[in-house]
Amino acid sequence: MITTARVPADKPVRIAFSLNDSPDDAPPESTFPLAFPDLDQQLQPLPPCHDSKESMQVYKQHCKIAEEYHEVKKEIALLEERKKELIARLEQTEKESMDAAQLAEEYAALTEENQTLKLAQTQCVEQLEKLRIQYQKRQGSS
Repeated sequence: MITTARVPADKPVRIAFSLNDSPDDAPPESTFPLAFPDLDQQLQPLPPCHDSKESMQVYKQHCKIAEEYHEVKKEIALLEERKKELIARLEQTEKESMDAAQLAEEYAALTEENQTLKLAQTQCVEQLEKLRIQYQKRQGSS
């Protein structure tokens, strides 16, 4: 604890301080622990001056702002996670949509090929029938 007193300018001044625990009349530092361990050091609320009402008020206001800041950071993290999930779902949906479009394209191509092959088969059957008739005419005339 640091104590000060007014001393006339012509008298010598002796300054003393201790690094030991504070006396019983001063509130311990643990009354105001670091309530926000995940908050950057420069944003941590500084312990107030216990003798000043204004200091206590500023400390409480700082703690409230730090709490709000912490809540906003948590909400941002949750929203970013949700954003990642939605992007993944969108990509999956787009992939499925592209797959469906590819399948529809492939189906159309195969259907067209099938029709072409059926037409070729019909033509081959007709040609075969004509050849049989010609063969039978040759056999009958010989």
